[in-house]
Amino acid sequence: MKFALFRRFAANVLLLCCVMCGAQEARKIIIDQDAAGPAGTDQQSMLLLIQSPQTQVLGITVVTGDAWLQAEVAHTLRMLELIGRTDVPVVPGAEYPLVRQKARTELAQKLYGSFTWLGAWTPRLYHPPDQLGDMPEGTPTTKPADEDAAHFLIRMLHKYPDQVTIYAGGPMTNLALALSIDPEVAKLAKELVFMGASLSPQTTDPEFTNTPRREFNLWFDPEAAHIVLQAPWKKVVCTSVDISVKTRMSAALLERIKAAHSRAAQYVARYARKPGEYSFMWDELAAAAWLSPDIITKTETRYMDVDLDKGAAYGNTLTWSDRDKPEIGVRPVEIQVDLDSARFYQLFVDLLSAETPPAARAAPQ
Repeated sequence: MKFALFRRFAANVLLLCCVMCGAQEARKIIIDQDAAGPAGTDQQSMLLLIQSPQTQVLGITVVTGDAWLQAEVAHTLRMLELIGRTDVPVVPGAEYPLVRQKARTELAQKLYGSFTWLGAWTPRLYHPPDQLGDMPEGTPTTKPADEDAAHFLIRMLHKYPDQVTIYAGGPMTNLALALSIDPEVAKLAKELVFMGASLSPQTTDPEFTNTPRREFNLWFDPEAAHIVLQAPWKKVVCTSVDISVKTRMSAALLERIKAAHSRAAQYVARYARKPGEYSFMWDELAAAAWLSPDIITKTETRYMDVDLDKGAAYGNTLTWSDRDKPEIGVRPVEIQVDLDSARFYQLFVDLLSAETPPAARAAPQ
């Protein structure tokens, strides 16, 4: 009992020190996420960003990806209710990719072989887009914002020029729509941080064994990813499959979370999936690396795009070095290569174990 109390005290002291040692003003961020739930990598990455006292989460814009938009919005609203942060706006975005269609994707599987993960279109999990599916955590009583994601992104970036990080944890449809309406938003953002892309991951996960360049977030909406990757962001940071597969949500790590008594920890403890061989911490790593860049021990710069040819490689990641890149259209991306796993896991536990910071100010208007 004493040890548990000490651990909670130490976690809160650590987070308080982060605030005191960092900038006086919180780091502004918009979370753009395919927010499947409850718990899981999508919700857990958002929790890390909300749990950090370093951040001011201006809003969560939601996009269909791992699940359908309406279900993701409901899971996100309910998560915020359970941790006591209903001040964070939840803004619905795109329900479908720009071009890719479910029927044509199913035809492509007959021509080129099956796709391991199709997100909201995965047959064993499928339900119509206007239904929520299972909600074991209960349905929310709060409502999403009465605004669409693209216009919310535009409005916030104009309101806080050069101050806002965009964190993209899912398909990039919302960002592409915002850029199509207002091409200046990329220049107004401080940076873009995203989980996506796959180069040459060292894993036995069957999702990547035969198709190492196929990664769901870019693959699900290739045209959107192409638009976003060609936009003039000041800085782009990528957490790829290659580094994500070096992490794992193990049973031991989940037990460390269960030992904490914070609302965030208990939410994860109750609703997290049972850890398996391929329980990689995709989005959690992207969020944690933004909060604490020193957990990343190696990076490299590549130029990145997405294959838009309607063949077997449609949606695959394309990368080049500075030496062999195309002459037009591509921009540099900082790709994370390696990490200090112990520091990452400790940060994950510390953030979830701490009490959820209260809203520092009223929700953005």
